[in-house]
Amino acid sequence: MSTDAQVPFLTQEAYDRLVEELEHLSTFGRDEIAQRIEAAREEGDLKENGGYHAAKDEQGKQEARIRTLQQLLKTAKVGEAPTSRGIVEPGTVVTALVAGDEEVFLLGSREIAANGDIDVYSEASPLGQAIMGLKVGAKASYEAPNGRAITVEVTGVETYAG
Repeated sequence: MSTDAQVPFLTQEAYDRLVEELEHLSTFGRDEIAQRIEAAREEGDLKENGGYHAAKDEQGKQEARIRTLQQLLKTAKVGEAPTSRGIVEPGTVVTALVAGDEEVFLLGSREIAANGDIDVYSEASPLGQAIMGLKVGAKASYEAPNGRAITVEVTGVETYAG
């Protein structure tokens, strides 16, 4: 069962950039890796062929990226970043006190801010789930991987300007 909190948000610009990356990886990228593997294979013994193993590893990473992009593009909600209404939602920039330290971050897919200097937290992350839907001034907590409860107070929500 999918909820909006689990649907990744992408700006149109990020979506278009990812479609272009997927197209490149699925065509030229695959061809390039196949050529490198074939060239390394022609060098002989595959057991001790570093170039062959490096190319095969890169191929695996590339195929994983292709699958990730296909899934993201298939499920993402695409549109303009929401105009801030003072409520935390995907595509907004959040200022919050996290365990007493002020942090400013974008809530959404890291792909939105691929070229930006802002930290990005997923809506599906423990922090993202804890603050989703909160208004400025609201507090929540979530469990860190070490089991410790971390308190969060939302102190600002702004429209993401890219």
